[in-house]
Amino acid sequence: MTRQRKEHLRLLAVTAALLLILPLALSAAAAVVPKTRNILFRTASISAMLSVGDIFVEAPTASENAEETLSAALSDEHTAETPASAEKSHVFTVDDTDMLSFGSPEIPSSSDEERVVADENIDAGPKPYPENLENRDGDITSVHYGHFGGDEYIDLDIAGQVRNLTDVPNSELIAESRLAPEFTAEKNGEPQVLIMHTHTTESYEPYERDFYDSSFNSRTTDERMNMAAVGNAIAEQLEAAGIAVIHDTTMHDYPSYNGSYDRSRETVQNILEKYPSIKIVLDIHRDAIERPDGERIAPVAEINGKNAAQIMIISGCDDGTMDMPEHMKNFRFSCMLEQQLESDFPGLTRPILFDYRKYNQDLTTGSILIEVGGHANSIDQAVYSGELIGRALAECYT
Repeated sequence: MTRQRKEHLRLLAVTAALLLILPLALSAAAAVVPKTRNILFRTASISAMLSVGDIFVEAPTASENAEETLSAALSDEHTAETPASAEKSHVFTVDDTDMLSFGSPEIPSSSDEERVVADENIDAGPKPYPENLENRDGDITSVHYGHFGGDEYIDLDIAGQVRNLTDVPNSELIAESRLAPEFTAEKNGEPQVLIMHTHTTESYEPYERDFYDSSFNSRTTDERMNMAAVGNAIAEQLEAAGIAVIHDTTMHDYPSYNGSYDRSRETVQNILEKYPSIKIVLDIHRDAIERPDGERIAPVAEINGKNAAQIMIISGCDDGTMDMPEHMKNFRFSCMLEQQLESDFPGLTRPILFDYRKYNQDLTTGSILIEVGGHANSIDQAVYSGELIGRALAECYT
């Protein structure tokens, strides 16, 4: 063997060793410096992909392989179950919770909204929902996200969980979760709830299925198939319970996605000025969960014999730079709704995401963002979840 060949093999061995060690080193650093945890875990995931290769493997259930997962090594264990109706089941061998609300490569989810994306033509007209989406370009897997374990997760007293990605101690969040919101929704004919959508054109699959057509970027101005349809379902339940609602369907993300939150902020401010009786602002979105190989995940819960899109509430925390001094009041409202939803409809929710994010939640003390399923869910699943959200919120004030 030539000296050059030996040096080449030695270099490969050292590189492989570093790639294997790096995820564990990053995990240890995250434990020492909590605020870097998300960035480090995502970097660790990338490193694991480079060193291990194909990180997603087929398995009967996630629980049978829990000890083999890298997420367990990172102390972020969870239960992820694929419904029996799905033809195949997967286990996440890299911490999949980092993917939750991380967004798709083309259309970032609300939780990754700061990333600038290439806009469409500013003069674009309406974007109708495609009439035919039957190309089998990628797989959709339905997954039910169950109870999560680990230091980041807090069990609420009645039902539901919180995922704490801040430096706020869990003990403080538990204490806050036990406090009631400072407002009540009155049934006096005056608007109490504003439902709106920063990313109105986010849309869903046409029906429940195990494949997607990549020619469609999951955005449409057709209100029958985008977030407006989910908002309508929430509004109908609240109004049926005697709670007056304003549902604004302004498309803040079309034709330009960039700047959506600036435009939706102006909309909310104008409506609050016109209707000062409003106490609750619901910004209704959908998530986008996609694996590196292009497989899309549809978070699903079976509620009363029907499949509903699992939902996730996002409650922002001020890191000292966001001018949100009352963010904990939003958190109290989030916990009240989470517990109502999960006690009324067990399995419907994913943990509240409590993180350093703003999303215009400084405008009221009842402002939250709700992710209703993801781009791999069907429109019927999402609308059904909207109905359940409306029913639970109405129950909070009956």
